[in-house]
Amino acid sequence: MSWRRLIAVARKELIQIWRDSRSLGIVLVMPLAMMLLFGYGVNLDMKHIPVCVFDREGSQQSQDLLKRFQSSDYFDVVRAVDNYPALAKAIDSGQARMGLVVPQDFSERLRTGETASVQAIVDATDDNTANLAVSYTDVVVRGYSQQVQFDWLRQQGRPEPNPPIAVDARTWFNEDLESKAFIVPGVLALVMSVIGAFLTSLTIAREWERGSMEQLISTPVTPLEIMLGKLAPYFAIGMLNTAVCAAVAIWWFEIPFRGSLAALFVS
Repeated sequence: MSWRRLIAVARKELIQIWRDSRSLGIVLVMPLAMMLLFGYGVNLDMKHIPVCVFDREGSQQSQDLLKRFQSSDYFDVVRAVDNYPALAKAIDSGQARMGLVVPQDFSERLRTGETASVQAIVDATDDNTANLAVSYTDVVVRGYSQQVQFDWLRQQGRPEPNPPIAVDARTWFNEDLESKAFIVPGVLALVMSVIGAFLTSLTIAREWERGSMEQLISTPVTPLEIMLGKLAPYFAIGMLNTAVCAAVAIWWFEIPFRGSLAALFVS
C-alpha cells in the first residue's frame, strides 16, 4: 500500500466534498439538525398535564386530594367546573387532557372506613400520554389513600402498619430521569454512523453513476487504497462533527458529562 496514492485519493475526496454543495450541506447541517431535532422533538417526559376538576362534594377531604394533584409536577389544575358537560367540553376542546370527578359521598365513605372511588376521564387520542396520565394519577391517589388509612387507624387507636419490605430506589446516572439525557448522547453515535457510512456509500454510488470509478480502477491505485482514501476524509469530518455535537450536548442541552473525552472519541 502506497501512502502517497492513499493521500491523493483522500485529497481528491476532500476537493469533491468542497465542490459538491449537497454533500457539504449534509456534512455541516445534518449533525446539528439531528441534534436539535432529537434534543427538542423527542421528549418522553410527561409533566404539567392539564387537568379539569369537578368536585361534586366540595369538602375538606376532597380539596385535600385535589391539592395533591395541584402540588405535583406532573399535573396542572387549569379549570374547575360544576357539571359534566363543562368537563367534557374542556377535554374535547383540548383545554385539559384529563378530568377528575370527586363523588358527593367522598368524605362520608372515608369517615366510615368504606372505599371511595374517584373518576378519572382521560383524553386517549395519544395512547402513550393517556397511559402515563393514568399511571401518575394512580400514584397520587395511592399516596392519598395510604395517608387516609393511617389517619383512620390513628383515630381508632390502632398502630400504623409497617410494611415488612420497603424498596428504596436510587438512580446513579440521570437522577431526574430526563429524556434528553438518554436521547442526546445517542445522537453522537448516530451522527458518526451517518457521516461515516451514509456519505461514503453515497459518494461511491455517485462515482459509478458518473463513470469515474472505472477511470480510478484503471490507475495503479489498489482497492484497499481506494477504500481507505474515501473513508479517511469522512472519518475526520465525522470526528469533527462528533466534537461539535458533544459541545452542543454539554453546553446547550446541559447534559452532564462524567468521564474522559479521550475515551469518548476512541470508542
